[in-house]
Amino acid sequence: MDRSRTPARIRRASRRRTGLLASLAAALTAAFAGAPPAQAETPPPAAVSCPAELDGKATCYTGQDTHGAYYAIAVPEQWNGSLVVHAHGGPDLGTGSDPARSVDDLARWSVMVKEGYAWAGSSYRRGGYGTRMAAEDTESVRRLFVENFGKPRRTYVHGQSWGGDVAAKVVEVYGRRGGPYDGALLTSGVLGGGSRGYDYRVDLRVVYQYYCDNMPRPTEPQYPLWQGLRADSTLTTAGLRARLQECTGYASVPQERTALQQRNLDDILAVTGVPERTLESHLRFAVFTFRDIVRDRLGGRNPFSNQGVRYSGSHDDKALNAGVERFGADPTAVRDLSYDSDLTGKVSIPVLTMHAIDDPTAFVEHEAAYRATLRGAHRDRHLVQTFTHESEHSALSDAEYADSIAALDGWVRTGRKPTPRTIADSCAPFDRVYATGCFYDPDFQPASYASRVRPRPDGLRWPAMTAAQEKRWSRIDGVGIAP
Repeated sequence: MDRSRTPARIRRASRRRTGLLASLAAALTAAFAGAPPAQAETPPPAAVSCPAELDGKATCYTGQDTHGAYYAIAVPEQWNGSLVVHAHGGPDLGTGSDPARSVDDLARWSVMVKEGYAWAGSSYRRGGYGTRMAAEDTESVRRLFVENFGKPRRTYVHGQSWGGDVAAKVVEVYGRRGGPYDGALLTSGVLGGGSRGYDYRVDLRVVYQYYCDNMPRPTEPQYPLWQGLRADSTLTTAGLRARLQECTGYASVPQERTALQQRNLDDILAVTGVPERTLESHLRFAVFTFRDIVRDRLGGRNPFSNQGVRYSGSHDDKALNAGVERFGADPTAVRDLSYDSDLTGKVSIPVLTMHAIDDPTAFVEHEAAYRATLRGAHRDRHLVQTFTHESEHSALSDAEYADSIAALDGWVRTGRKPTPRTIADSCAPFDRVYATGCFYDPDFQPASYASRVRPRPDGLRWPAMTAAQEKRWSRIDGVGIAP
């Protein structure tokens, strides 16, 4: 990139080249994905109004790539020459790409643009589970940005929630040393991978059914609980909330719950370790997202198991363990889910993570799993982890996001690895700008993943999928989850 060019000059140049660049973007994206060339040229990014948070601070664009994924791009008026490529969380469960998702995420993480970074985010080509697909679409929007705006000085990938797993997969697949990415910021990440990262929701699904017996009810068609929900069920999220309320009274004040509702609620929370405030959202995932994984992504095969798990913490553990539904996984389903979403630790660029200690959705112990994964791959020298005294998952303090991207950028530029202490100490100037607080605890270290989530047999070794295993599996036709 010619660093003497201003963003305005870049935009004027891009308009003069739109036809050629659109063709190049379509061809390169199709070639990268191993897909046939697009039937028609992909339109170039179209200038649109920015979210209110960036009004007057950036020029924003939207469009749709050759795979059908909608995207949003922002170039700040005072661009520092570097780019943040964002991987969103979820997964959303719509059938197609949601044009609003990337725009909403641009608004949510507008702090990156305010700090001078260009920003690009994909809505992914479809809803539903698919970590490698989402990683491919994230890489696609990076390429699209380069074709239309020039090569950035430095490029960082950022992932939040499930997007943390997506961004970590981007690091492993595309983030070789000297490659297109210079570093990664993973925040509130689901970093235990798919084959182990949802075991506590498997436990929630079976424990809930043991106590509540209403999903399905005895009078309804029965199905194995590893399906999440039977394929043809018409249950809605409102219906799920009604059944959860019927059984536990979770939406009522304690004084209005029956004695049985309170005992059911106490037992479910105590056994699973799921926080009361996110009980409904975890159950939705264990019902609707599990159905998507099993029915739509794995062809009806079961990737989940609770064999050998002993549940404890209830008022009657013996009865619970005798009565809870048990099942074992299909090895091919485990392989495909693992190949799609587990991490090998094969990291060659700086990775900085930030996680709230009291994250009620992606428990902070996911960070212990990630460190163990990189340590098992002998790559933990590339990792710095920070933790904050916050109780949120979807968004943390803007001052901390600004501090984190600055710390990562400094690490990449100078080669000097920061520490949790130096990152905490550098937050105050950003808080004077954003006034959202700095809540770092530089001395915190999470306990092991197994301390929070009951491990399955052979579930204590990390990485869950080694690089050698990934290479072997990659030779199997149709392995993983289809885009």
